[in-house]
Amino acid sequence: MTGTKSGRRPRTGHDWKLLKEACTALLPRLPELVDEHLRQLGEHSPVYGRVLPYDAQWREAEEAMRIGIEAISAPRASPRRDLEYAEEAGRRRAQQGLPLDLLVHSYRNAGYLVWDSLLEGTAGKEPEKLAVLMRSATMVWSAVDAQAAVASDAYRATELELRRRTDEQLQALLDALLEGRSAPGLAARAAAGLDLPEHGPYAVVVLRVERRDGREAFHRQIQRVGFRFIWRMRTDCEVGVVALGAAEDGEAGGLDGLARLLDGRCPGPGGISPVVGGLAELGQARRLAELALRTCPPGATGIVRLDRRMPTALVVSQPELAGRLVTDVLGEVLALEPADRAVLLETLDAWLACEGSAGRAAGRLYCHRNTVFNRLRRLEQLTSRSLARPRDLVEVALAVEAHRLSQGARPA
Repeated sequence: MTGTKSGRRPRTGHDWKLLKEACTALLPRLPELVDEHLRQLGEHSPVYGRVLPYDAQWREAEEAMRIGIEAISAPRASPRRDLEYAEEAGRRRAQQGLPLDLLVHSYRNAGYLVWDSLLEGTAGKEPEKLAVLMRSATMVWSAVDAQAAVASDAYRATELELRRRTDEQLQALLDALLEGRSAPGLAARAAAGLDLPEHGPYAVVVLRVERRDGREAFHRQIQRVGFRFIWRMRTDCEVGVVALGAAEDGEAGGLDGLARLLDGRCPGPGGISPVVGGLAELGQARRLAELALRTCPPGATGIVRLDRRMPTALVVSQPELAGRLVTDVLGEVLALEPADRAVLLETLDAWLACEGSAGRAAGRLYCHRNTVFNRLRRLEQLTSRSLARPRDLVEVALAVEAHRLSQGARPA
């Protein structure tokens, strides 16, 4: 604020004395100036009246204008009370929500009123004082500009702080929903603050963030009609809340469209929850998205949906039972030499991927279909299960999936 004092005082002691007399003579007229000031502000914008009651406006305007008039003719070394008051006013107006342009306009308007009144009080009556005022015009308007600038700076600083606090509060609300906390009105407050519908289709995406190669920020820029994303970074993952709206014509909506939108645009593997019916269910959706993510082996990079990985999700959700299943079903297979074991498991993977077609599996494996049959029969012998029996096939398939996840191996 010290840098705004230049040019504040008249050049000579005589000029200063005359200016002080003019300002002192103006103070008794201050109530009518305040009335006119508020009338003009109301004509300029009705927002002034909505932000602050008239009585409070009047008191603050009277104090601001009085301090401003006194500051014009105060001794050079006196404290800048006008700038101190402007700083306080800027903070108050930001907290009250008055737009910044209206704050600046109020300072300009008050300045014009004070200046015109000073001229009216001397014009044609005391030419010497009028000459002093004209010589002081630059100084007077520099003071008004300084007040408006200080108020604006304080306004912007307060606005940034309020936004930071609001963002932190909203993030806390969102975190509470994602953690599944239950509190009266929590979802409604989050909906109002985040400008999201409280009820409606939502999904949660959880990304495993293992790299910092600059790619992880790209998905935050995704914009597509029908999807609205809010991302939260955590220690070892990133969580996205997705509001699922109506998709564009020709675009897939829901989970199909979401999976297609994220595929290849996100860092690391990710899991997508099933659709839930509102913000209050985000905690459940997050847990299901994390479960979907756990079905991705180390090194995977794709985005998977829980509703497409249910068997695997059952396996990873019960690690103790999954370990026992692997031992009971695949114990003898895993005891084979690594190369022999890999051939049998690769053949089973190919056969399952080809929906039980030995011919198609043989084409994928570059071998004869009889070779596929021989390997599958050997697998049946080692596991004591028949791949022709649905229950046995389910056990074998789940055991292989559990083994793959525990080893971090990729499917063939």
